[in-house]
Amino acid sequence: MANGARTHLTLYLTGGYLLLIIYASLYPLAGWHDSGGDPLAFLGAGWPRYYTGFDLATNIVAYLPFGFLCAATLRRPLAPVPAWLLATLCGGALSLALELLQNYLPNRVPSNLDLACNATGTLLGGWLGARWGARMLDQGRLAGLRRQLMMNGYGVDAGVLLAAAWLMTQLSPESLLFGSGNLRQMLDLPPVQPFLAARFVDLETLIAAAGLLAAGLVISMLLRRHARRLTLALLLFAVLIKAAAHALFMGPVLALGWITPGNSLGIGVGLVLWWSASFLSFPLQRAVAALALLLATVMVNVAPENPYLLNALHLWNPGQFLNFNGLTRLVSSLWPFLALPWLMIYRPRKNESDY
Repeated sequence: MANGARTHLTLYLTGGYLLLIIYASLYPLAGWHDSGGDPLAFLGAGWPRYYTGFDLATNIVAYLPFGFLCAATLRRPLAPVPAWLLATLCGGALSLALELLQNYLPNRVPSNLDLACNATGTLLGGWLGARWGARMLDQGRLAGLRRQLMMNGYGVDAGVLLAAAWLMTQLSPESLLFGSGNLRQMLDLPPVQPFLAARFVDLETLIAAAGLLAAGLVISMLLRRHARRLTLALLLFAVLIKAAAHALFMGPVLALGWITPGNSLGIGVGLVLWWSASFLSFPLQRAVAALALLLATVMVNVAPENPYLLNALHLWNPGQFLNFNGLTRLVSSLWPFLALPWLMIYRPRKNESDY
């Protein structure tokens, strides 16, 4: 793969992670107002009265990948030390700007301790990125493996990010299995039809099957070697992520509560459809993926609320995972609307797409 493509992936990763940090720091982005106080007062405040080790670790870890990616991006035109220092400066400036904006959100409290932890995370991540980032992302074994397995062409890097974002959607406990694009949830709209158990099983089956088919084809169209085996492994990994998310957020007892008759049948049907469609020509795969994505998105938005899921969510207190839950909900809501344009612009090289 050409150097430009490698650089684009690093830039996409850095930009994507930057947007996630901004959204998580300002979530839920509502109720903006001016309290009339000094927005810089938090910088001179004393040690906060209430804090936990979890909060400190989270603020450090959240900015560590940003420092790594930023330094890896800057490493291309700069020497290691300048790249590290500039990445640290960027992370500190970003954190300061977001803490200042939190003055105008009713549910957020700016903190100099958060700023210090964010800067520390960027400092550590930047050191790692300046030292090993370019080697890992552009020159090392990981980059070599990517060149061997992934297609070459226009839109490949964006497709890799889409696949990663799809795996992230499985971390949302409020989403149906493989069901994304729920605008009702995003816009707080009421359901369009009442819940009927028999009908909901059919909808679950349809959503899970169509969603798996679309995601499976998106992933397999990015691969030029071992496409079916690797795609199957990623689909299995997505199921494991779903189980782990339910266990973490709702408790181990509910880890497999999402495995309903509709979802089970949907997984089986989706796998058969994806495996069959993977033998089609590239243009037909693209068309099938787009149709499956449209079908799954429409069905997600017309499906009634699942009372089992609602009851489970009532017992769940997001607490320390509130920002993370907001991120996964946003990614889940937007994913099909990002995937559809990508399907239209994705252009692998002709000699690689004829498989």
